[in-house]
Amino acid sequence: MTDDNRDWLKSHKHVNSLRLATSDLNGTARGKRIPVAHADKAFEGGLRMPLSTLNVDIWGEDIADSPLVFASGDGDGCLRPTSRGLVPMDWFSTPSAFLPLWMFTDNGAPFLGDPRHALARVIARYKARGLTPVVATELEFYLLDGKSARPSPPRAPLSGQVMAAKDVLALSGLDAFDDFFTDLYAACAAMDIPADAAISEGGLGQFEINLLHSNDAMKAADDAWLFKIATRGIARKHGFAASFMAKPYIDQPGNGMHTHFSVLDVNKVNVFDDGSELGSDTMRHAVGGLMRAMSASTLIFAPHANSYRRMAPDSHAPTKVCWGYENRTAAIRIPGGNPVARRIEHRVAGGDVNPYLMLTAVLGAALLGIEDKFAPSPAITGSAYDLTAETLPATWQNATDLFANDAMVARIFAPTLIENLVLQKRQEIAVFKDAPQDFEFTTYLETV
Repeated sequence: MTDDNRDWLKSHKHVNSLRLATSDLNGTARGKRIPVAHADKAFEGGLRMPLSTLNVDIWGEDIADSPLVFASGDGDGCLRPTSRGLVPMDWFSTPSAFLPLWMFTDNGAPFLGDPRHALARVIARYKARGLTPVVATELEFYLLDGKSARPSPPRAPLSGQVMAAKDVLALSGLDAFDDFFTDLYAACAAMDIPADAAISEGGLGQFEINLLHSNDAMKAADDAWLFKIATRGIARKHGFAASFMAKPYIDQPGNGMHTHFSVLDVNKVNVFDDGSELGSDTMRHAVGGLMRAMSASTLIFAPHANSYRRMAPDSHAPTKVCWGYENRTAAIRIPGGNPVARRIEHRVAGGDVNPYLMLTAVLGAALLGIEDKFAPSPAITGSAYDLTAETLPATWQNATDLFANDAMVARIFAPTLIENLVLQKRQEIAVFKDAPQDFEFTTYLETV
């Protein structure tokens, strides 16, 4: 354990247990719980865990024919703390803290099947070109009845009534759950998650919280991952369930995770800004890369069976490979405003994504566009749903097949990660074949 983590524990003497975990390919936190008294002992030789743990399916089962299991003897890797360090988990009845980890091999090399290392590789490529991505995320989620086996709206604490009306952008929708949001913001502040504006969204009990931009893309991914963990934990503390699954209700809006990003040069100048409303050639090249990689990257943006229920026409979720200025029907939107803040908004991902893989796909494709000077098709006007254009994969199987065999994907992700993710998704697809819809809800409710 590092000196910083030891100092943190000395200043938080009330903490009596630690959760030590890393993100698997689905974004699930997998690791161990230990007493604080054993913290140093646990890290004397690094915390060991099978490499295959990062590649289990959504139910925690080994992947059949995985090269990480029987073919290799199911060997261990070494989990090491990230630079984030310990953060409090104040929603448990007994004080605890969380230590985010990432996986290395025994010889000290990054394990390339780790989603956090995938993002680190892309960030390093930006750095080698003297570039720095600046990233912000917007996360949508539902509060639900925590005891129901089917999606059901929660009972508002102030009124005691089950929610029966949508409160899009109404303060009353937020005020009805004021204690929950007060605790969530307090947890975010304690965990150094830059939670900004909260809004009541278009679904029954649906909300969105924006996380402020960061010039550290890895921190932005960490923030999103930890935010989902904290939101689910605090919701349970208040008697609800919080779900980021893409489409909890068939007849309500889905949950998205939109990403805004710009890119700074060595002089901290935004390379997407040319002083005009149109943005620079570099920005358009980034858009070109995003469009070329979008269909084959859909598995990252829509990684689960339930994800494809969200991606429907006239649903505020993108279905076409296109871009536009101030156009929320497009997959890629260029927001207006001051040219100095010119940025790209990528709108395809659902709330159920792994933030590390999602930012790897987005930032990796944009960098390829910048490097290869890809020119995008013309920006659209009007509704993208009425457009004749390439359609995003409509099925989980199709998305998996495209991801497995695409040249752009192979330039962004390591072969190990591609192979493992494809094997994982094909196993999950087989389990979900002919499964009832309720099975989706019970599987994904608080898992993704």
